[in-house]
Amino acid sequence: MLLDAGANPNDGESLYHAVEGVERECLLLLLDAGARVEGSNALHHQLDMENLERLRLMLAHTKDANDTGSALGSPLIWAIRRRRSLSHVEALVKAGADPRTKTKDGISAYVFALQSGLRDVAEFLRKSGASETLSVEDRYIVVCAIADKPEAERLLAENPDMFTRLSEAQLRQLPNLTESRNLPAVRLMVELGWPIAVTGGDWQASALNLAVYQGDPELTRFLLEHGASWTERHGFGDNVNGVLGWASRNEPPTYAYSEISGGQYRLAILQRDWVGCARALVEHGMPLPESGQDYSEAVAAFFTEQRSKS
Repeated sequence: MLLDAGANPNDGESLYHAVEGVERECLLLLLDAGARVEGSNALHHQLDMENLERLRLMLAHTKDANDTGSALGSPLIWAIRRRRSLSHVEALVKAGADPRTKTKDGISAYVFALQSGLRDVAEFLRKSGASETLSVEDRYIVVCAIADKPEAERLLAENPDMFTRLSEAQLRQLPNLTESRNLPAVRLMVELGWPIAVTGGDWQASALNLAVYQGDPELTRFLLEHGASWTERHGFGDNVNGVLGWASRNEPPTYAYSEISGGQYRLAILQRDWVGCARALVEHGMPLPESGQDYSEAVAAFFTEQRSKS
């Protein structure tokens, strides 16, 4: 009714949010009404989810699969960041995405896939003409990303100044891989001495900020035991305590995405436990807040219980 009455499908928001729908009818209505994919970030948002059929629908209405006008950069790079399956990357390249594209920091899609632990994607990009020689620093990040501990330890022993040689973009792989839930890699990187407070991901957050945002008490405790601090700040100007308050109230979904075998992937919503995160933070030095109004009822009740014991 709205479209028939003259509503503009290119309002900068509708197409972006239409990809979130369980059903695709609203998305089809907008696309058929002339909604432009390019510049809307809708293609990137579609790549936030593991839905190959919906991606192909979007690409069928996309004239520029590189979406050169998007502030988010290349959709192919975005697909790698979000750890989309090989089938998604193949669909993008088939639609015209440049396999030789680079991140905003100048890292090629091929190297970025390797640094993200997506060996099947990297191999496909190599066969598509995107291969290149890796530096020692790149190789170190690659073996960390696939949790190859012996090789990572060997490279670090041969290059003890490795962490001072890594670029800012390379260092950001710790929070980037935390954001995408490549936890074997994250644990190895931290155990090998990776600068733990480095920020990255969508909102320039540290690994600890992201672990609490995801409601993961086990990862939260692991990071705290290896030197992370609740005082670490993120791109929105607050610290980990603020993340705990916001996340425990709003309960953002966190997706655990992992390869099963042979290029088959599993996507599931992570079970979140912000009370467990709060407990870990308090046990590692975070002061008890004077009020619980900024937290969920469960987290506020935990803080009240802890104050009564002190």
